[in-house]
Amino acid sequence: MNLLEIENLSDDTDTGHRVKQNLKFKTGKFIWRVRFTAPLNPATVNNVNMFVTAEESGSILRTAIRYNSATNEVEIEPLDPYAKNTAYILNVTKNVRSKGGQNLKDEIKIKFIV
Repeated sequence: MNLLEIENLSDDTDTGHRVKQNLKFKTGKFIWRVRFTAPLNPATVNNVNMFVTAEESGSILRTAIRYNSATNEVEIEPLDPYAKNTAYILNVTKNVRSKGGQNLKDEIKIKFIV
């Protein structure tokens, strides 16, 4: 069975309790869904502020970013399949802002292996 394994988080805060791992990997195109507690400024939901990198090379993967304002969820979908047995990092920078102009408190980095 192929699973997406979350290796570690950017810090020891309570972020780990908000990341749930119940992910079956079949296509190599796993979509991250990140839910925020407040409505976001859509202009800050982009590939500059949210992206996936290959850990070893640091190269940024091509992704499609979609924001659902009804649920405050962002979907980050790879345009090319992830490579098996490769470590990646989901990056969400502090430049993501709420509609009220407040920046994300902490940068989020989640390492995962496909």
